[in-house]
Amino acid sequence: MSLATSSTGESAVLVPDAASSSSAAANAAPSNLVEVTSPEHFTELMQADLTRVSLLNFWAPWAEPCKQMNDVVKELALKYPQVLCLVIEAEALPDVSESFDVEAVPSFVLLRGHTLLSRISGANASALSAAVASHAAPTRAGGHQSLSRTSAAPRAASDVYVAAAGSNGGAAVADDDEEEELRQETDEEIFERCKKLMEKEDVMLFMKGDPDTPRCGFSQKTVNLLRQENVKFGHYDILKDENVRQGLKKLNDWPTFPQIIVKGELIGGLDILKEQIETGEFKEILEG
Repeated sequence: MSLATSSTGESAVLVPDAASSSSAAANAAPSNLVEVTSPEHFTELMQADLTRVSLLNFWAPWAEPCKQMNDVVKELALKYPQVLCLVIEAEALPDVSESFDVEAVPSFVLLRGHTLLSRISGANASALSAAVASHAAPTRAGGHQSLSRTSAAPRAASDVYVAAAGSNGGAAVADDDEEEELRQETDEEIFERCKKLMEKEDVMLFMKGDPDTPRCGFSQKTVNLLRQENVKFGHYDILKDENVRQGLKKLNDWPTFPQIIVKGELIGGLDILKEQIETGEFKEILEG
């Protein structure tokens, strides 16, 4: 884009040159790549064509892996113009995220109509590309054949996903990581393992992801807070161990994550950590 000044010198106008126009065209988002602005916007987009394959990209601006995967999604949108690719900022649109059980970013959901085709968790470009390629293949001559088992349009907020008939009401399909068979442990064994992990360091953070690549906003904020206070802490990614994840909920009678453990005892989550740091109680606990 070149800047041309009028002969009077009083004003300037932007005049596109050939190079800048070519660059702008190359960087333009494909028409099937849409940023969702509200639950109502999501509903409108989804109900426009119930036979179309849709790729939902749940992301967050603070998560570095999401930036890489956003580029992957753009490339997929260019490669498969028949696929509707929706970019959804997970924390800005919690109603949509919660309706698809999105607990960490990046996360991807593939749909055709109301039929859940696949879920991919994490920055796994090859798995996402393979899933899209598998489900975006052209159907028989005569157009796309809907796999949806219901003609009802998706609705906004928590009802945005309607489970297909015969699916026992389940809206989730296990992703690749979750398909691995869980180790068969008794509750006692799980609790014992959780206790050992809780005592591994003076301060243990049970979080989604790891400190360098957190996969939820609360985990990221907790890591930042501990680092600001120069607290040395151990960490454990509960997304990789469902037994520990469920065991800690029961053992500590605390249903959410992150969980901050000090000297083997739960102090709570992010809000309680903030409060204890502000009052000086957290420092007292560490020094006690």
